[in-house]
Formats: sequence, C-alpha cells, structure tokens
Amino acid sequence: MDTNALKNYLLRTADDQLIIAHRHSEWTGFGPLLEEDIAFSSIAQDKLGHAQALYNIAHEHCALPNADTLAFRRNEKDFLCCQFVELPNGEYDFSLIRHFLFDAAEYFRFSALSESTFEPLAKLAVKIRGEIKYHLYHGRTWVVQLGANGTDESRVRMQTALNYAWPFALGMFEQMATDSLLETSEVIVSEEILKKQWLEFVKGVFDEAGLKIPENSTPVFGGRGGFHTEYLQPLLSEMTEVIDIDPSAEW
Repeated sequence: MDTNALKNYLLRTADDQLIIAHRHSEWTGFGPLLEEDIAFSSIAQDKLGHAQALYNIAHEHCALPNADTLAFRRNEKDFLCCQFVELPNGEYDFSLIRHFLFDAAEYFRFSALSESTFEPLAKLAVKIRGEIKYHLYHGRTWVVQLGANGTDESRVRMQTALNYAWPFALGMFEQMATDSLLETSEVIVSEEILKKQWLEFVKGVFDEAGLKIPENSTPVFGGRGGFHTEYLQPLLSEMTEVIDIDPSAEW
C-alpha cells in the first residue's frame, strides 16, 4: 500500500469532516427550530469526532503530526477539503441541502470503506457509517418535508439552494492521481463508483421531494489540490482562535 496515497486520502476525508463540522456548529443558537438547533449541533459533534479519528489513523500509520496539529496548525493551502464544505451556511435551505448531499455521499463512502483491506480504516468506517445513517435520515426527512410537503415558498427556496449547491456537491468526487494505487489494493473504491451510487440515491429523494437536479453542471474542483474559496481562511482563523491564545489547549 502506498503511504503517500493513503495520507492524501485520509487527510482530505478528515478535512471534509472537520470543516463541515465547524459550519454545522455555527447553527448553534441560531436554528430555525429548537430541535434543529440541537440536531445540527449534535451532527457537528459527530463530524468532529470523525475527523479526529481519521487524523489519528494518519498520525499512526503515515508518520504525520497528531490530530491537534493537523486540525489547527496547517496553512490554508495544506487543507484538502472539497470547496463544498467551505461555503458559508447562508440561509437554512442551503445548509439543509448541503447537509443532505454531503451525508448521502459520506454514507456510500464509509459503506465502501467498511470493506477496506486497510483494517484500521475498515473498523472506523463501520462506526462512522452507523452515525452517518442517522445524519442522512435527518437531512432526507427535511428535504422531502420542505419540498413535497411544504409551501410554494419553501419549494422555491429549496430548489434555488439545490441549483447553487449542485456544482460544488459534484466536487466532492474529485479524483486524485494517487487514488488508483489504493483502488488496486482495495483500500478504497473509485470516486466514480461512489458518485454513481450517490446520484441514483439523491435523484430518488429529490424526485420524491418534487425538486429537480440541475442539468449540465460543471463540477467545482480544486479543493483536493489545496485551491480553496475565499471563505476557508476566515473559517480557519475563527476555528483556531482558542489554540492561538493557548497553544496547550486540547480539543
């Protein structure tokens, strides 16, 4: 197994979890309903735990720094998250659409990783998949509720959010050159396989919700190579405020 390929995969997967966790946590105290305030806060906590566990594997098996250093002491260009997770929350409709699309992708990702030949990742993936199952149920329920069972305004808002989110969502499946080395040894499956599974699933949900997937969208790539939106650096600056003040603090 190629260590550099594994390092790249673990970091980008963990970075996605870390950044979306921070975005979800921004709804704490601001959710449209108390239940949603609690739900997004709980999901954020889970995502943070997923990131930490993935960073720990990278530390133990790829000779990388510890989880705290990887999360809080890297420069913007060193992060490998997709641009989708960096985008500001905006209104609740966008955050909900992103939550659903992201967790649908992650459910298929960690389902595949649960059968990985790399045992530490396979064991972790089983646990993560179980938690993401409930995240996905939450997102799917609200997408259908606000689409099929909502008002005219809620349907328009959800469709507008989907139109904006879709090219960025496709960017989750950015294939890296080193991935083939891990695919050959059956550590991971290809991004193309995951995208196909994801597309079939989300299309079914959007059909049920009365929402239409945009056609001929160009995926927004770049994040996996360290090219990010203008929104990531401010997020990182906010995320590292405590450790900048007290470097000995633990997350």
